[in-house]
Amino acid sequence: MALSLGSTALSLLPQGGWAFGIAVLVLAFVKARVILLDYLNLRGAPSWRGGFVFATAVTLLVFLGLYAAPLMS
Repeated sequence: MALSLGSTALSLLPQGGWAFGIAVLVLAFVKARVILLDYLNLRGAPSWRGGFVFATAVTLLVFLGLYAAPLMS
């Protein structure tokens, strides 16, 4: 619930810049991890858990790169 409130509060702020993008993606990663571990019950399956968390982290890092690309130019 706190993560959803954090996302809502973040959406009310002026958007733009590195800090905003990083904050959104960090919240998305934490929320995805909670869903994977608790709701999909991957806490009891370490090998699956590691694979899903790794894939989620790589995907969000790609998204961060796509978000940052226009800011770099």
